[in-house]
Amino acid sequence: MEYVLIFFIGIIATTLGTLAGGGGLISLPAMLLMGLPIHGAIGANKVSNTVSSFSSFFVLVRRKEISFKESYWIIPVSLGGGLTGGYVASILSEKNLYWIAVCLLIFAFITSFLSKGSFSGDKPLRFSKASVPGLYGIGIYDGLFGPGQGTLMLYLFGHLQVAYIKAVAYVRLATFSSCFGAAISYIASGKIIWPLTIALLLGSVAGAQMGVRIAQKLKPKFVKPILRIVTVAIIFQLIIDNIK
Repeated sequence: MEYVLIFFIGIIATTLGTLAGGGGLISLPAMLLMGLPIHGAIGANKVSNTVSSFSSFFVLVRRKEISFKESYWIIPVSLGGGLTGGYVASILSEKNLYWIAVCLLIFAFITSFLSKGSFSGDKPLRFSKASVPGLYGIGIYDGLFGPGQGTLMLYLFGHLQVAYIKAVAYVRLATFSSCFGAAISYIASGKIIWPLTIALLLGSVAGAQMGVRIAQKLKPKFVKPILRIVTVAIIFQLIIDNIK
């Protein structure tokens, strides 16, 4: 029964995570409430996110929504940001990390009302003075803390006038890049609880495929309201966790 529950948690969390980010704020607390040790829960999330994010990215490449040639450079930029963030996280206190996360998400929420980006454009994502610092900075945030990384990245791509379905693909590739190293570390440390991790992984892959199919049909005008709802939910969750 526990495995079945984790499987469905994976479906729900990754479907939402694919559409608007924030899936980790469903799966991680749910697994902790079930009594999983913190390292086992985080490790399961990293392994499942690595596989599910690549699977959804692969589907969109195969359907020619994007090409790997136009997006491969995201991998080293996000990976470099994640490594930098991991180093900075070792210096800062946990309380400071929480408030940095809250401030960044509030900033993204406010700028979503000011930005003209609506995901209705069709500009290509280019290696530029806007995209590289943005992706690197969000990579640092992911390495520092993590929750809301996909949401922040979607805000960035909306600002850059990237079409929504392409933005989803880019976020999934960046998520794969940032989670891959972490997943290897958790596997090497022996902290992975494999039966539960596999149950979450299978649910996450199913959720990723559902998310991609919904994203292809979702009208651009609905994307920002969904992002704002997810952002507010993440902010409240972080504040509650910090108070606790």
